[in-house]
Amino acid sequence: MGSVQPCTDAVARTRDLGLFAERLSASPYGADPEVTEPADEGFWASVRTELVARQGLLLEETYIVNATRRHRLTTENLNAVRAGLGPRALVTVWPDLQPYVGAVLTALPSEWHIEFVREAKDGTIQDVTVDEIQHQELAALMADARAARALPLSTDERTPLFQAVPPDSDGVLRARW
Repeated sequence: MGSVQPCTDAVARTRDLGLFAERLSASPYGADPEVTEPADEGFWASVRTELVARQGLLLEETYIVNATRRHRLTTENLNAVRAGLGPRALVTVWPDLQPYVGAVLTALPSEWHIEFVREAKDGTIQDVTVDEIQHQELAALMADARAARALPLSTDERTPLFQAVPPDSDGVLRARW
């Protein structure tokens, strides 16, 4: 059962029947929280500061639901990547890909379900969603990668460095993610 208000009587009756009612802080079927931060000058200044400190970042551009492009950011290409972003795209910034792909693979926990992002030798960046059952296939896929990163799929564990949406040309944030 679910309600926006506490249902103490219903919970008590449920327990009387031998069932276990459990309080949830949010609906498991509810929408994910919206991204409300604008990718404005302050956002890009924060990205630039982090970029200088880390020497590289991975930018994920989601231009429609379930469709993304990824860009490796450097201080030299930040402005060009920023200028090429799609309108109203969700911009998510992660730590950069790691050049030691083998270390990324060995650092995976015994049970996992992840999005594995890799950069091929030709510079293309691709991702694949895998779990621990597909470890051999993942190792084969990563054989020609020059850099990679494992990103969690669980919303509880998926915490990027930054996330924002570019405002429209009039400065208003209209996109809903």
